[in-house]
Order: sequence, then structure tokens, then C-alpha cells
Amino acid sequence: MSSLWSKIGLSALLVIFIVALGWVGYRMFMNDLDPKVRTIIYVPKTIDTSIEFWEVMKQGVATAAKEFGADVHTVGTDTELDVDKQIQLLEQAIEEKPDAIILAATDYYRLVPVAEQIKAAGITLITVDSGLNGGVSESFIATDNYEAGRKAAQKLIENIQSDDQVAIMNFVPGSATAIEREKGVRDALSQNGVNLVQDTLYSNGSSKKAYQLTVDLLKNQPQIKGIIGLNEPSTLGAGLAIMAMGLKSKVKLVGFDNSSSEVQLLENETMLGTVIQKPFTMGYLAVKTALEVVSGHKVAPVMDTGSEFITKENMYTSENEKLMFPFIE
Repeated sequence: MSSLWSKIGLSALLVIFIVALGWVGYRMFMNDLDPKVRTIIYVPKTIDTSIEFWEVMKQGVATAAKEFGADVHTVGTDTELDVDKQIQLLEQAIEEKPDAIILAATDYYRLVPVAEQIKAAGITLITVDSGLNGGVSESFIATDNYEAGRKAAQKLIENIQSDDQVAIMNFVPGSATAIEREKGVRDALSQNGVNLVQDTLYSNGSSKKAYQLTVDLLKNQPQIKGIIGLNEPSTLGAGLAIMAMGLKSKVKLVGFDNSSSEVQLLENETMLGTVIQKPFTMGYLAVKTALEVVSGHKVAPVMDTGSEFITKENMYTSENEKLMFPFIE
């Protein structure tokens, strides 16, 4: 009799062991064993809600934070031009000792010292959209901006003569994104015999400034036949100026990004096309990658999230429509 009870007891213990093992496996699969909630400070170039690019990236950050159970706090400056303020915000972020900082750098060089402070403090640093000289971060997640610049230039080249004069409406001097896109544009223009390129104009990330610069440019230099805007505000301001001056049949515009206002420029044929990026993917991958690094995993030093060239003709294909019209809260 006692032997029977012993067998029953051993069987019960075996069942309990198997159930417990399964539960542990399930918890490990769900990443639920570590009770610590990882903290991340996200520092975009600006928190200006009128720029849809950054709003969409914020959604990608929020989606990943919810999916992976991270606590993400966003801080930023009112404009992309305020490099000093971004440095100050990063110094404050270091004092808060988060597990990781995700940074879209406003300046390719000036942010490097504070980035090195972040790493010296043992905080994981991920850069997104705009990187830093020397590759200080664990991973850089962005569009290949040089190739994106070439794409924009190629469309303009197809619609002008090689001896036409063109202008570039860039955004903030010193930003890696701005530098690489302009280099791609200038190389493509030069390689295709378009050499009459004006000195670069800078909108400082403001559509109002881009508008006024374009009005002044086209009044003073009516021979201009093409303009390339290198980000959302720069493109929008240039497009609104061309439209207001009644010059859309004379001045060809190519841009970047895909705000609802830029979609209107495409639909009314003020703009030939626009290079669109994937800011939601950038934000999502930045959080996911930061958590992987914090957990000790190896990650790729550079991740290209890709870009597409969109025209009025292809903007409503099912694939491009998803990129053109991301959900904005």
C-alpha cells in the first residue's frame, strides 16, 4: 500500500515539475521574468507638433514602448535650430540615469561631447534620423540620406535642361541629415551636367522662412527653373511660395516627406514628387534596438529604413498609400 502511495506522490511531483517548467518557459517567451521596467529618454530634433514627420516618429516610439513594456519619456526643443538647448536637455537626461537615450541630433559635430558623456555614464545611446560624427552611438537608425538626395535630384534632372539654374532649400546647417542629402543632390546634378546651382538656402526648419526665402529668390532671380526642398518645412514653404506667385508651370519643385499639406502640392501639381521616409519604423526600431542593447544583445551599427519616391501618379497605389498617409492622432 505504502508503495502505491509513493508512486502516486512521485507522479504528482512530476506533474507539478512539468507544469512549473512550462510556466517558466512561457514567462521567458513573453519577456516577463525581468520585473524591471526599462526607462528610455527620447530626444527628437524638435517637439513642434506642426511637423508631421516627428509626430509619426513619436507614434513609432510609443507603439514599441507599449509592445515591449518600456517607460519612454520625450523631451525636446521648440525648433530644430536650438542646438544649445538640446545639449542642455541631454545633460539633464544623464542626471536622470535612464537605461537608454534615443537621440535625433540637431548637429553632427556639436552634440558629440555630450554623447560621449552619455556613454561614459553607462547609458545606452541610440541615434535616429540624424547621427553624430565618429559613430558614437550603439546603433544609428535612419534613411540613407545620400541616396535619398540623389533620388530627389534625379526627378528634377528629368524635368529641366542641363543649363537651367536651380536652387536647394536646406533646413539646418550642421545637421548630418542636411549635409548628406545636399551632397547626394549636388553629386547627382553635377554628374548629369546641371552645374548652375545657387548657394544653399536654409529655412531653419521653418515653412514660413522657406516661403519668404523662395519669394525673394524668385523675384530677384527669375531665371531659376527648379528647387529641391530637403525636408518637410523647407518643401512646404517653397511650394506655397511657387503657388502664390503663379509659377508652378515655370519652376519645378521636388521635395522631401509627406505632410498633408505636401500631398496637396502633389495633387495640384505644384510639386513633381517627394522622397518619403519611414519615421514610424525609425521610432519603433529605435526603442526595440535600445532595449536589445540594454539586455546585452549585439545589434547592427547602422540600420537603413529605406525611402521611396512618390509622384501624383503612384501615390495611391496600395503600398505607397500606407506610407503617404500614416495615422496621426
